[in-house]
Amino acid sequence: MAVPNMVFSDVETFLDSHPELFEDYLNRKGNYRMVEKWLKNHQASKSPAAPAPAPAPAPAPAPAPAPAPSPSEPREEKSNACKDSWASKCDGLQRRASQKELRKTFARSKAINVNRTYDEHVNSRAQEPLTSMRRRALLRKASSLPPTTAHILSALLESRVNIPQYPSTAVDFKYYLKEHNEREFFLELVKDISNDLDLTSLSYKILVFVCIMVDADRCSLFLVEGTGNKKTLVSKFFDVHAGTTVLPSMNSDEVQVPWGKGIIGYVAEHGETVNIPDAYQDRRFSDEIDKLTGYKTKSLLCMPIRNSDGEIIGVAQAINKSSSGALFTEDDEKVLQMYLPFCGIAISNAQLFAASRKEYDRSRALLEVVNDLFEEQTDLEKIVRKIMHRAQTLLKCERCSVQLLEDIESPVVKFTKSFELLSPKCSADTESSFKDSMEKSSYSDWLINNSIAELVASTGLPVNISDAYQDPRFDAEADQFSDFHIRSVLCVPIWNSNHQIIGVAQVLNRLDGKPFYDADQRLFEAFVIFCGLGINNTIMYDQVKKSWAKQSVALDVLSYHATCSKTEVDKFKAANIPLVCELGIDKLSFDDFSLDVDAMITAALRMFMELGMVQKFKIDYETLCRWLLTVRKNYRMVLYHNWRHAFNVCQCMFAMLTTAGFQETLTEVEILALIVGCVCHDLDHRGTNNAFQAKTGSALALLYGTSATLEHHHFNHAVMILQSEGHNIFSNLSSTEYSDLMQLLKQSILATDLTLYFENRNTFFELVSNGEYNWNVKAHRDMCRSMMMTACDLGAVTKPWEISRKVAELVTSEFFEQGDRERSELKLTPSAIFDRNRKDELPGLQLGWIDGICSPLYETLVKLNPKLQPMLDMIKANRSNWEELNKKRQRGQSISESASPCSGDSAEAGGCSVAKTGSAPCCSGNADGAPSKPVS
Repeated sequence: MAVPNMVFSDVETFLDSHPELFEDYLNRKGNYRMVEKWLKNHQASKSPAAPAPAPAPAPAPAPAPAPAPSPSEPREEKSNACKDSWASKCDGLQRRASQKELRKTFARSKAINVNRTYDEHVNSRAQEPLTSMRRRALLRKASSLPPTTAHILSALLESRVNIPQYPSTAVDFKYYLKEHNEREFFLELVKDISNDLDLTSLSYKILVFVCIMVDADRCSLFLVEGTGNKKTLVSKFFDVHAGTTVLPSMNSDEVQVPWGKGIIGYVAEHGETVNIPDAYQDRRFSDEIDKLTGYKTKSLLCMPIRNSDGEIIGVAQAINKSSSGALFTEDDEKVLQMYLPFCGIAISNAQLFAASRKEYDRSRALLEVVNDLFEEQTDLEKIVRKIMHRAQTLLKCERCSVQLLEDIESPVVKFTKSFELLSPKCSADTESSFKDSMEKSSYSDWLINNSIAELVASTGLPVNISDAYQDPRFDAEADQFSDFHIRSVLCVPIWNSNHQIIGVAQVLNRLDGKPFYDADQRLFEAFVIFCGLGINNTIMYDQVKKSWAKQSVALDVLSYHATCSKTEVDKFKAANIPLVCELGIDKLSFDDFSLDVDAMITAALRMFMELGMVQKFKIDYETLCRWLLTVRKNYRMVLYHNWRHAFNVCQCMFAMLTTAGFQETLTEVEILALIVGCVCHDLDHRGTNNAFQAKTGSALALLYGTSATLEHHHFNHAVMILQSEGHNIFSNLSSTEYSDLMQLLKQSILATDLTLYFENRNTFFELVSNGEYNWNVKAHRDMCRSMMMTACDLGAVTKPWEISRKVAELVTSEFFEQGDRERSELKLTPSAIFDRNRKDELPGLQLGWIDGICSPLYETLVKLNPKLQPMLDMIKANRSNWEELNKKRQRGQSISESASPCSGDSAEAGGCSVAKTGSAPCCSGNADGAPSKPVS
């Protein structure tokens, strides 16, 4: 009685548990053929025999297999041979695994990657997972490259890209399936190519399987390459037979068939199946491949392969039935018609995968180019060599060259630098002959003067020439002269970041002999974008290096000429320094014009000695003399902001410290910072204010910004002098004292910016007026020192009238020169204080300056220190004089307005003369409402 839903594994498990029943059954039902087959199988397998006998094919006698379709005797012998061969190689298929064995197999499948590449002979190394093998190989490859992030990352990414493979079964087993179960046979062939994404392995499998299906002696597979009118049929595997056990060498030359030529070209062009009993009797047949391979084609079956969209992507060709004299039948055509659509899908998938891998490789190459650009930006030749090597590897060309323009602004194309790289795959003879031609042609070979590169550089358009000798733009004579034969040229422009052409890059002759395709051109253009950035950055770096060298030389020359001579130093070092009382520098009413330029140096030396700075800070006297002389030399010869103004500000500070008694309140470091700050507070002044620097966008404004531009420059210039050899008067200070002193010095110089004065003065005025000012509070001391710097900078307004008026004339003359430059250079109308045409308005502006800026400051300082009262008294006296001048101007203006227009002597002696003879201008605010720096 038949047991429903009986599973073979259950029966096998039962027999394994009852070996006596199995032995009894074998004794009763076994025959000689079965025993012989068992002996042959166990003799073929080199493993030791199992303790139990081999299992029977089935519990009950199985019916004999159906006879093969082919009636010929040789075919039957071949089938039997195939069966025996299959039985000898595939003993694992003789029995069904038990449940225990199935579990072991499943566990092993989890531990071992079964997606192996196609290989008929699996060796012991194949037991190792391929992913780990590939990953180790790729990491070994990466380790041979520079240890950069890009290389390691690309290796790890590539190691994750697995090509899924279906484990192929033996060819003999396929013959067995064909003889016994055609459905399983067809399914086996489809499965074997379904997951193979390696186009090389897939093409080989398809040829072998077609041979088996139609019993062909040999087969060839041609795939379509190119687009449009450039289509060709290319076969890297042809005349493959079913007995081939290894893949053909990839180094063999491929066979190319023109589109529409021969039977293969006809089938590809028209999409028809061609079945020819005698190939040489068909006019479409071309015997070129037979001549090439030495094989005689008799019968032939050729059929197109289409993809899922119905487009022809290849042609399969079966040649000569294995049975001598037999022809390909309609059944063979039907079998191929059923099988080739699956092949088309598999080929399309493999081509898509190959294209994606190619794009991945190209993207990785671009990533490595970017990495090269970041690694090397200091040497132009090195980076261009790297770029050419990458391009040569990426496009697989014989030669790559880069040519740079001499002048990117010039309309005349002239190359100044050329770099070229020859592929190592080219022959040594070609390389040596090329070098010889380079030596003969010197510097004027086709690399520099070829018309194609000049055309690309002038038009900015790429040139892609598939056949150089057929293009009129190519110079064949230069090619023959250089002894380097050019077949194809791809030349593209190199752009910089400003979209200017800086050169051209070109590649010559693909290694496979094909022309450069559109995809190659697009890749090369993208590649050259990065090249342009790298070359441009390297050129800019080289220009910066040259500019830095020029600047270094210029600074060295300027520092030599900007420092004082040894003769001058020796002169003042040996000179007698007058006393303070002899110089009169301790008076608040000191005459700013009483000393000449040399006397001002001796007076400055006396100030340092009188304040005890030389002794306290151990300032070398020769260094002090050299520093003062160099500071004097670094003041420009402008009308007001010159060395005399710097000395006068320093004298005013000295008088406030000594006569007014601030020396008793401030620390010695603060006093030194104030004196040095006064001497250096207008170093290298250009005779223009901060607003002018901002309007003109000067180098100072670009360097320091628009806030306290000149003051920052004065401080930095002072630091530069101090850092010059033999000029550091602070060299004997401790590190703490030096750090504190430099901070105080910077605060002192920046305090002369009136913008900072307006920010702090209200707070300072309120503290003093309310009696809340405290010398022990650091912020209060900082504000007081800043106010003292401003008071000394504006100190000319506190001097006797004649001195104050003379200073005002100098200030106004300097302002007028700035106004003239604003009118001529900037095309602007200057404000009143800078306008030479409105100088008669200045007495009134000076009154506003004194009332709004000067008087409140000195009144507050007097409240803080009553000894400064003489300064305030002098301001009031000067104000009265400016007011009188302003009244005279107003009276003259009113007379001029009431009288008729000037005519005759009386008119000229009246209002017009007053208008013409306005007093010397002085100081006032600017047109924007913010006060300028007039008397300072």
